[in-house]
Amino acid sequence: MKNIFLRTFFIAIAFLFVQCDSQNGNSISLAGKWRVSLDSLNIGDSENWANTEIAGQEINLPGTLDDANIGKPNSIEPAINNYVMSNLTRRHHYTGKAWYQKKVVIPNSWKGKKIELELERVIWESNVYVDGKKIGSSNSLIGSHTYDLSNFLLPGEHLLTISIDNSNKFPLINVPGTMYPEKRNQDMAHAYTNHTQIKWNGILGDIVLSATEIGEASNLQIYPNSAENEIRVDFEKDVLEKSQKIQYQISDVNGKELAKGVAVDLDVKNKSISFQIKKPAQLQNWDEFNPVLYNLSVIIGEQRLTEKFGYKYVGEKKGNLTLNDKRIFLRGNLECVIFPLTGYPPMQKKEWATLIKQAKDYGLNHLRFHSWCPPKAAFEAADEAGFYFQVELPHWSLRVGEDKNTTEFLQKEANKILNDYGNHPSFILMAMGNELQGDIDVLNKMTEKLKKIDNRHLYATTSFSFQKPTGTRPEKEDEFFIAQWTDRGWIRGQGIFNDKPPHFNADYSENSEHIQIPLISHEIGQYSVYPDLSEIQKYTGVLQPLNFIAIKNDLEHKKLLNLAQDFTQASGKLAAILYKEEIERALKTPSFDGFQLLQLQDFPGQGTALVGLLNAFWESKGIISPEEFSQFNSELVPLIRFNKAVYENGETFAASVEVANFYKELKNKTLEWTITDDQGAVLKSGEFINVDLQIGNNLNLGTIEYPINTKAAKKVKVTVSLKDSKYKNSWSIWEYPKKVKIRSDNIL
Repeated sequence: MKNIFLRTFFIAIAFLFVQCDSQNGNSISLAGKWRVSLDSLNIGDSENWANTEIAGQEINLPGTLDDANIGKPNSIEPAINNYVMSNLTRRHHYTGKAWYQKKVVIPNSWKGKKIELELERVIWESNVYVDGKKIGSSNSLIGSHTYDLSNFLLPGEHLLTISIDNSNKFPLINVPGTMYPEKRNQDMAHAYTNHTQIKWNGILGDIVLSATEIGEASNLQIYPNSAENEIRVDFEKDVLEKSQKIQYQISDVNGKELAKGVAVDLDVKNKSISFQIKKPAQLQNWDEFNPVLYNLSVIIGEQRLTEKFGYKYVGEKKGNLTLNDKRIFLRGNLECVIFPLTGYPPMQKKEWATLIKQAKDYGLNHLRFHSWCPPKAAFEAADEAGFYFQVELPHWSLRVGEDKNTTEFLQKEANKILNDYGNHPSFILMAMGNELQGDIDVLNKMTEKLKKIDNRHLYATTSFSFQKPTGTRPEKEDEFFIAQWTDRGWIRGQGIFNDKPPHFNADYSENSEHIQIPLISHEIGQYSVYPDLSEIQKYTGVLQPLNFIAIKNDLEHKKLLNLAQDFTQASGKLAAILYKEEIERALKTPSFDGFQLLQLQDFPGQGTALVGLLNAFWESKGIISPEEFSQFNSELVPLIRFNKAVYENGETFAASVEVANFYKELKNKTLEWTITDDQGAVLKSGEFINVDLQIGNNLNLGTIEYPINTKAAKKVKVTVSLKDSKYKNSWSIWEYPKKVKIRSDNIL
């Protein structure tokens, strides 16, 4: 009797704990302690591990084997070689199948309901078992794995087992391994790689059982329709009774009702139902300057289905990128799943909000997710911050179209991205992958399908391609074009800075103005900064900076360690100058619609590509402040064009003034300019009054002239600012006398 009582007591306690995160008794969070057992030989299925309690280790989920220090410990030593320098090193490594198990208790109130299991993010394949019976499997790198367990989870206690296999299921998705000789690093799409994130095994984000009434509506999708000033509402329902009334309600995020009514003129196609709503007059457009969000609810009987959305529509006019019919310019940065403490993306909105704020502090308004798609928390944070996203399929391949199964998998991933994240206003662009090569017709067909499914975003076949003619001009289905060059030449700095002396009077128009769709320059920058060795101590998570340690050891051996910080600062200052010139050249180009940096923060993969003015933690290296960087990287940037930066006595510095304005129209403004020496003394100044600034490039607003009259070599600073605003920008020029008196003959 005592044992029966204790067993009942402990089941009740267990039930209490798995119910602790429930909402209205309709969901059970399975976060917490699980058992895990590794199965590298893949014998668990044949021996039916799911049918008995596995004798494994304890692990916390959400989480990964790396988090729990499970797997083969690292035995590699710091050394300057291809493997160590290719990326950060995992403290523990495991590739293969792992079995996770937990007992769950289903309440009596769930009897007769639809019960689903959601695993928010998994690499790569999951299989689910209830009481030893296999329910099904799922493959996805970018979205939740969802299972219908209605027929298997009756009220009472059950043994839930999940096997997860993080080995590569579709090798043709990724760049061939010839690029990287180490086998474990041959998979390069950032959704599946050891170069930036890691090939973790586990479950991230929500692990939830949810119960709903059989036949309830689901999958609410909201489509702003600017042409008709309407909103199209779509949802799915197995059966819709003819007499059943569908109501709708729109409210702001504080609950204030803006509109309500009864849906009419329903369009019913199988399980898909849609109707139109007139846009309420109070509804404001969403953008980076006004990130206003609303809730839209569909009410069917006792059920209320609600989604958050922003009223926005992305498009193009005369080849210019527009949002809500207003031209925008993308000041972008790559995001390649660089999170060095965990090796995987954060799943909480707060962490993404912090990252986005750091990006905005440096003047960015856009992230491109290189060959992956972030979790819902990232979209939620961007929606609230007014920040733009480009997402991509988990696809970086030189062999597109060779394998039918790979193509089908990618098509399913694309559909899942639209379904799971399509309502988020921050989601404006989508590409089929990064630098793709192979059968481009496959990419065109895939893009064509997506354009017909969902018009809330613009689509492209690839983010650049080294394959010609693809990569030199848009493909037929492209709605925007990301490129390093066109069929007429380079449109990023490397092709110019390497071949021509410093000059500041040109842009990319000659090579870009013939492109008739929005044009974005691809992965600009890539200016290396010497490793900041002070960050070694920051790597307290699952990754070791053996590459940094190897460099430090090498410097110690050469007795140069005391110069490490000088190396970082000197190379960093040069990189900052080059990033400024690169960004300004893009902003000066009227036919440009944006750029994407590689990148503001370090890229610790692909041979330790330390190209950032910030470290991999998005922290400053002390090279340039956010305030200084955002002077030339902002929604409104004063610019000047001038021939060169070095002048001799007797020459005249001359510059024409312009403004790149992607903020709002401004009337009767004053532009002020000054030329100052190193001590801040004003050498010359002036202003241009009654200036009207339209959206876009405002050229030839005035001319600055400054005769060079100096007896000593010196640097002076030219500054242009918009009066009574935060917007200003500055440039250094150098003055030299024609003859220099040598003070000493003792010159080496």
